[in-house]
Amino acid sequence: METLAVCGRSPCVSNKLFSVAESNGSSSYAQTLCLATQHLSAFNASSLRCFTPPRCYAKLRHRSSKPHIFLPHLVASMETVEETYIMIKPDGVQRGLVGEVISRFEKKGFLLKGLKLFECPKELAEEHYRDLKSKPFFPKLIDYITSGPVVCMVWEGVGVVASARKIIGVTNPLQAEPGTIRGDLAVQTGRNVVHGSDSPENGQREISLWFKEGEVCQWTPTIGPWLRE
Repeated sequence: METLAVCGRSPCVSNKLFSVAESNGSSSYAQTLCLATQHLSAFNASSLRCFTPPRCYAKLRHRSSKPHIFLPHLVASMETVEETYIMIKPDGVQRGLVGEVISRFEKKGFLLKGLKLFECPKELAEEHYRDLKSKPFFPKLIDYITSGPVVCMVWEGVGVVASARKIIGVTNPLQAEPGTIRGDLAVQTGRNVVHGSDSPENGQREISLWFKEGEVCQWTPTIGPWLRE
């Protein structure tokens, strides 16, 4: 309130104060403001009510009265429907966790578009994990993925790639949060139950690797209106 009174030259503040500051070219703004603050202490609350907001302040109030777009709605309007590849690894299949993993994605509200039990050949496993080919653990990883059947899945939804990664949890189960698949069901990186695409682009690449043409179903669930506006 004090600053507004000084900047707006309210009639409540003595004009003598400003004439002193204007006549003295060496007076700094900080000195003027300090002097103005001292003079304001002499006024009572009723005298400050006569202050008229400057024109710039009135414009600011006018702008603030305009309706604003709620940020989450704006973000939601920019999101697009994606597909991701989710694979239950051999340890998840052997432990009987297939239903548990599928239910987590179903309960989230994502659309299952592809599902099959599949024995992975070595060539496919090497192509899938080609980015890790230079790693010392690569041969062991390939042996692991080809050691038994896997469950291949395609899930669709708004933001499904990022959301699926959160549902799955971080690579090391000991660091994964409780409530995630790995945090709840796994104890070691080498047996972490499930794989999920790390980007929409990789999702499309992996889907094309693991599913042939015609194996991914196109259908519309009736639950859609209850998930999104």
